[in-house]
Amino acid sequence: MGALLEVILPVFLVIGAGFIAVKRGLFTDDGADALMKFTQNFAIPCLLFRGIAGLELGAYFELGLLASYYVPAVSGFALGSLGARLLFGRPWEDSIAIGFCCLFSNAVLLGLPITERAYGAEALSPNYAIIALNAPICFGVGITAMEIMRNKGGGIWPTAKAVWRAVTHNALIIGITLGFVVNVTSLPLPNVLTDAIDLMIRAALPAAIFGLGGVLARYKLEGDTGPVIMVCALMLIIQPSLTWVMAGATGLATGASRSVILTAAMAPGVNAYVFANMYGVGKRVAASAVLVSTALSVLTLWVWLALLP
Repeated sequence: MGALLEVILPVFLVIGAGFIAVKRGLFTDDGADALMKFTQNFAIPCLLFRGIAGLELGAYFELGLLASYYVPAVSGFALGSLGARLLFGRPWEDSIAIGFCCLFSNAVLLGLPITERAYGAEALSPNYAIIALNAPICFGVGITAMEIMRNKGGGIWPTAKAVWRAVTHNALIIGITLGFVVNVTSLPLPNVLTDAIDLMIRAALPAAIFGLGGVLARYKLEGDTGPVIMVCALMLIIQPSLTWVMAGATGLATGASRSVILTAAMAPGVNAYVFANMYGVGKRVAASAVLVSTALSVLTLWVWLALLP
């Protein structure tokens, strides 16, 4: 429990710093928005590019592991979207943004350090395989669903063009794609370029978390309690439970099974808000769900760690 607190509490302190800064007028709402744009369009894409460019692709990918994680994740997206629409009467575009909160777990900021603390650095290979595909798959699913809804009645071709444009113009996916290109081609990068990218990377996660705290300062939980509870239940209980079942069905080894279940048990990541912010819908629910579920995950992760072999 102490290790979990050491990992999670620093994240909350940075979120709290951003929250207080905006509440006290030390940092403006516009500044928080600009900070989020910087992280989602520049710093985080650099982080993903460097991580994937140096990944040993052949050593980390396993079909059973990926199915065990992404089948429950996409199921969570469907359940979250339908629940927001049918149970809480949210518009379809809001519902898709809320469903996205049930799809994109915090596999990097929380998943990696907690898995390492629990099982050691040698247990992280399955985590890297998940992270390498997390943004392309999750943003691909979310953007496709959102563009289909926004272009309903417009025909297959216009919708396909809108999806293609949204995906190819997404900075996170561009960073991942370039990382794969460098990895597969073994393209050497000059040190001056990698040093510059590394400078951007150092700002990525702290700036994103601080910006999220600033964004949270403008929202209240009033009226959003139901959707937020639904997101927490799907992400912290239902999705890791489904992942446990899938891991058993696919015959994953104990180490891979522990990593994939623990990653599935993480709260929604900052990208849940990034997606909502991209489309300007469901932002209050996304921001609140990230904060509340991360707080609750201190307890739920302790339970999952106790249950795992």
